[in-house]
Amino acid sequence: MVSVVFRKIFGTKNDREIKKYIKRVKFINALESKYETMSDDELKSAFDALRADVKEGKIGLEEVLNDVFAIVRETSKRVLHMRHFDVQLIGGMVLHEGRIAEMKTGEGKTLVATLPVVLNAMSGKGVHVVTVNDYLAKRDAVQMGELYNFLNLSVDVVLSGVYDDGVRQAAYNADITYGTNSEFGFDYLRDNMKFDAKDKVQREHNFVIVDEVDSILIDEARTPLIISGPTNRTLDGYIKANEVAQKLVRGEPADPNVPNSKATGDFVVDEKNRTIMITEEGISKAEKLFGVENLYNLENAILSHHLDQALKAHNLFERDVHYVVRDNEVVIVDEFTGRLSEGRRFSEGLHQALEAKEKVKIQEESQTLADTTYQNYFRMYNKLAGMTGTAQTEATEFSQIYKLDVISIPTNVAVKRIDKNDLIYKTQAEKFKAVIDEIKLSHEKGQPVLVGTASIERSEVLHEMLVKSKIPHSVLNAKNHEKEAQIIAEAGAKGAVTIATNMAGRGVDIRIDDEVRSLGGLYIIGTERHESRRIDNQLRGRAGRQGDPGMSRFYLSLEDNLLRIFGSDRIKAIMDRLGIDEGESIESRMVTRAVENAQKKVESLHFEARKHLLEYDDVANEQRKTIYKYRDELLDKEYDMSEKISQNRTEYVAGLLDTE
Repeated sequence: MVSVVFRKIFGTKNDREIKKYIKRVKFINALESKYETMSDDELKSAFDALRADVKEGKIGLEEVLNDVFAIVRETSKRVLHMRHFDVQLIGGMVLHEGRIAEMKTGEGKTLVATLPVVLNAMSGKGVHVVTVNDYLAKRDAVQMGELYNFLNLSVDVVLSGVYDDGVRQAAYNADITYGTNSEFGFDYLRDNMKFDAKDKVQREHNFVIVDEVDSILIDEARTPLIISGPTNRTLDGYIKANEVAQKLVRGEPADPNVPNSKATGDFVVDEKNRTIMITEEGISKAEKLFGVENLYNLENAILSHHLDQALKAHNLFERDVHYVVRDNEVVIVDEFTGRLSEGRRFSEGLHQALEAKEKVKIQEESQTLADTTYQNYFRMYNKLAGMTGTAQTEATEFSQIYKLDVISIPTNVAVKRIDKNDLIYKTQAEKFKAVIDEIKLSHEKGQPVLVGTASIERSEVLHEMLVKSKIPHSVLNAKNHEKEAQIIAEAGAKGAVTIATNMAGRGVDIRIDDEVRSLGGLYIIGTERHESRRIDNQLRGRAGRQGDPGMSRFYLSLEDNLLRIFGSDRIKAIMDRLGIDEGESIESRMVTRAVENAQKKVESLHFEARKHLLEYDDVANEQRKTIYKYRDELLDKEYDMSEKISQNRTEYVAGLLDTE
C-alpha cells in the first residue's frame, strides 16, 4: 500500500528516469539553431574538432553528448530528411548509458541508434550494431551509412557466406560495423582457432548495440554457438534406433492421485518439461528389438542414447513446426521468429535422429571444436546496450544476467490501437472457422489483416482455408522467408491479407495510407498464444505505429498447445459451467488472465533453462578465457617461449614434491 501511494506521488522509477532525460533534451534542442545556420563544411568541421578532442583524451563523451546529438540530428535532417523526435533523443541517451531502450514498433529505433553510434565511434575503438538477419544489417548499414559518411565515419557490414579474412578485417576495422549476432559470435570463435595473429579479423569489443535485444539475448540464448568437426562414428545406430522407437508404444504417466499407480505403455512423454521416460516394459522390449541383454551396459550406452533421441524426434519434434525438410535436408525452424536457421544443427545426435525419422541422408555426427554462449560473448563488451519494442516482461533476466536496466520510453504520438479480449473456442476447427469469417468481413470492407500463427503447419492450414474461401493473401513463413521484407511492407495495403509465422519481418515498418486509416487501420489477428508474452506483444505492436489506428485480437482453442499442456482444465471448467455450444466462444478478462498465467509458467521454465546453461558455461568460460589468453601469448612473436617452458617445468616439479 505504501509503495502504491509513493508511486502516485513521485511516479515510478521509470517515470523519474524519463524526467531526467527530458531535462537534457531541452539543452540539446537549444543547440539546434546554432547548427542549423552552419554550412555542410562548417558542420563537419565542428564535429571533427570534437572528435579530435575526444581521441586525444582532452574531453569525455558525456561532455560532448549534447553537441554531438545536436550535430547528428542536423546531419539527419540534411542527408536522410528525417529529424529525430525528442523521444528518440531520449532513446539515444539510454543506449549510450549501456541500458535497454524499450520503444514501440514504428518509433524509429534504427534512427535512434545513430545518436549513440556516432558518439561512441568518436573514440576510434569501434562500434558494433547487431541485427537479427543479414537483410536488416545490410539495409541499415546502407541507409544510415549516408549519415555516418557525411561525418567522415567509416561503416561496413559483416555478412554470412563471405568468409575472406581480408574482407572481414576491413569490416571490423571500420568505425561502425553492422552484422548479425551469430556472425559476430562465430568470428570470435574462429579468431581463437587461428594459427597466426595477423589472420584474426576482430579487434577489441568496445561498444555494442543489439537491435531486437529480446530476440537475441533472451530467445536465442538457449542455443550455444558451436563450431564442430567430424567424429568418424558409424551412422547405422540411428537407423536401428529409429526402427525400435517406432515399435514402442506411448503410454500415460502414473496418476499422482492414485496410490501405487504406475506408468503405462513403453514410454511416457512429459510435454511441459520436454522429456521422455522409458518404462521397465519399454526397456525389456527395446533390449529384445536391439538384440542385447542389457541396454544400459557400458558397451550399449550409445544404443540407449540413440533410442532416447529417436523417441524425442518422434514425440517432441513436429515437421513444419520445429523443422522443415528442404532439398532432402532437415532444417531447423527458429521457434521465435519462424525463420529457417540455415547451417544450425541440433546437437547430441538429435539432428541425426530427425534425419532417420524423415528418411533423408543422415549426416555425420560432429564433435565440438569451439563453443560459447551469446550471454558470455556479449558480456565481453566494455559497454552493452539494446533496443526493442518488448523488454519489460524479461526485465528481471536482463538485470540478473546482463546487468542491464530496461527503460520504457513514451511514444512520440499516443497509441490508438484497440486491443480486444481473447476469444476462446473448444476446438481448433471452430477457432479457425471463426478466424476465416473475421478475415472475410475485414477483407470485404478493405481493412488490411495481418494474421499471426505459431507454426508453418498452422499457417498452411489457414492458407488452404483462405484459398477455398477465394480470399487473395500472402503467406510469410520459413519456407519463403526470402521475400520477408517485401511481404511485410505490403501488409498495410487496402484489402491485404497476410499470414506470418511468429511475426517474422520484425524491423520492417508496415505503413498505411489515409484510406486504410479511415477503415480502422491494420487489424492484427493472433491464431494462438505463444509461450512467451513478448512474441504476442510483438505481433500486436505491428499495428498502431506513430498514432495510426489499429486493432488486435487473439483467437484461441482448448486444443492449442499452450492451453492443452498448461491451462485447459480450469478454462474448460469455466466453459462447461457457462454451457458453451459448438461454434460459440467466450470472451472474459478472467480467462485471458488464466492464459497469461500459463505463459508465465512457460517463461519461468525457459528462464531456468537459460540460467542453467549460463551457469554451466560460466565454468567453461573461465577456462576458455585462460586458454585463449595463453594462445594469444603464444601467437605473439615477441613472446619468450623458453621462459614459459622453464616456468611450467618449475611449477610441475613443485607440484610433484608437494604431493609426496
